[in-house]
Amino acid sequence: MSAVALEPLSPAEGLLEIFLAVDAPLGFRVELVEGEIVVTSPPDGEHEKYISRIVRQVTKRSRTEMDFSGNKGLKLRSGEGCPKSHVVPDSTFAPLDLDLFASADSWTPCDGVAMVLEVTSTKPEADREAKRRCYARGGIPLYLLVDREASSVTLFSVPEKDDYREHCTRSFGRPIALPAPFAFDLETADFL
Repeated sequence: MSAVALEPLSPAEGLLEIFLAVDAPLGFRVELVEGEIVVTSPPDGEHEKYISRIVRQVTKRSRTEMDFSGNKGLKLRSGEGCPKSHVVPDSTFAPLDLDLFASADSWTPCDGVAMVLEVTSTKPEADREAKRRCYARGGIPLYLLVDREASSVTLFSVPEKDDYREHCTRSFGRPIALPAPFAFDLETADFL
């Protein structure tokens, strides 16, 4: 029998290997966000209400017909020695004509994604900061954040390196303009 020399894993490669081997309990979401393994419990009803209201509007009002996924794992570029982030947005939207989700693996590159949506939950700072940076690094054009604690909706746009150059925040009850390819004002009156 001959011995096989294995190259040692870098810390980032080791962390990615551990992450990919995690077997989460049913309903829990496991993500690798900026070098940290994050486990999130199943969402509550209010969390799902916001997602439902937004998906319904995008489906009915978007100028470009959109596909939607509520569980699409995205591989995003890494930053500062971390492995690629593996994030599962609350919602991912892509133009229907790209048929992005049909042949995608469980973890897919984010090319073609038009917008991701996050609704804050048990770890709101991850949604406000770390995930925002991940999505910007991935070049996702739009990041919509529903912040339940602040009772506001923020649209981040124009990704550049580790962040978005522009953002617009509206309090619940006020509409927020979604630019092309959506091109409509998202109503938030029923978020109150």
